Amino acid sequence: MKKETSSVAHLTLNGKTYDLPIMSPTVGPDVLDIRKLYAEANVFTYDPGFTSTAACDSSITYIDGAAGELLHRGYPIDQLAAKSHYLEVCFLLLYGHLPSGSELESFETLVTNHTMIHEQMVNLFRGFRRDAHPMAIMTGVVGAMSAFYHDSTDINDPHQREVASIRLIAKMPTIAAMAYKYTVGQPFIYPRNDLDYSANFLSMCFAVPTQDYLVNPILSRAMDRVFTLHADHEQNASTSTVRLASSSGANPFACIAAGIACLWGPAHGGANQACLQMLNEIGTADRIPGFIARAKDKNDPFRLMGFGHRVYKNTDPRAKVLKESADEVLELLGVENNPILKVAKELEAAALLDPYFAEKKLFPNVDFYSGIILEAIGFPMSMFTPIFALSRTVGWISQWKEMISDPAMKIGRPRQLYCGQTLRNYVDIENR
Repeated sequence: MKKETSSVAHLTLNGKTYDLPIMSPTVGPDVLDIRKLYAEANVFTYDPGFTSTAACDSSITYIDGAAGELLHRGYPIDQLAAKSHYLEVCFLLLYGHLPSGSELESFETLVTNHTMIHEQMVNLFRGFRRDAHPMAIMTGVVGAMSAFYHDSTDINDPHQREVASIRLIAKMPTIAAMAYKYTVGQPFIYPRNDLDYSANFLSMCFAVPTQDYLVNPILSRAMDRVFTLHADHEQNASTSTVRLASSSGANPFACIAAGIACLWGPAHGGANQACLQMLNEIGTADRIPGFIARAKDKNDPFRLMGFGHRVYKNTDPRAKVLKESADEVLELLGVENNPILKVAKELEAAALLDPYFAEKKLFPNVDFYSGIILEAIGFPMSMFTPIFALSRTVGWISQWKEMISDPAMKIGRPRQLYCGQTLRNYVDIENR
């Protein structure tokens, strides 16, 4: 938990000094408490993008970009991805501790028993054009859940908050799979209680009524790791959107729909899609040296997508684990019949051997490997961001629950640096 230290920063403004308490987190940089600054000094702070502003307290996820560290409730992501599985990580994020065997069994059973969606919601899908983007469908359908599940929209009732949380985690794979099936013109496949979370999602996406579908355990494990490695990532744009929406008292389904809409932006959730688009642009392995040369040319705006990270200034801790799954998937499915995957493997090898990329710490990141895995499994690029949204749902819910239970919660109200016109009088139209 955070604590106020005896340290105080002093701000002198127009000859008057103001004391700003310094707050120390359990880990990470200290924070200046400016909550009273406007009331006492009549000034705001200016921080576009809020990149230097802590807008909330949280005990869920911590990132140290310089050290390449990602912790969920204190546990390193590489350990969770290697030793745990997605629903166990969901439990950890939601409740703050690793579950016992009986707790995990009960949680998995609870999620499994909520995977079906209300049958009338099927009609919502048919209201979209056949070529609608799956993210458009997911945004609308998830927002509409509040019209079907009235018994879990009261945010002041802890039981209803819990029910809503389980429903969202359980039904998001079903909604994502139905969005995919609708866009490819295939019948919906209902969830199966005999399959685990990731296997069930693959079944709903790729099974057809005319024949049996057996989920390969290697693909299921790779899918589970994709889910796990995208479960939460601190106060990113979509998580901040969920928190801002929830600060108004909006119901949980509306808040998560807002997060999905934000994630849809190419600067946030579309990085693995951009990586695959780049691989398509490269086309063949013999063109790789030319693109690497372009990436190293300061005068060329081209850059290798899927390498380096905005937050991680060292290695992406998620990438190593996902690389193992990518290698397993490509070994299982082969790359000879897929030129894009062949380009990906050779680009990875070439970049890792180039001193320029090592010096700049431009290592393959989680988006590079997740794109390769999803492409190999058979997902079109239009499904990459919906799968990201599916994975991140538990992070959004955990952050939402944490915020709702915080007695210090206030409605979000960012300030601005106004640069418009000063007061002027209205001019009648005949005098303009």
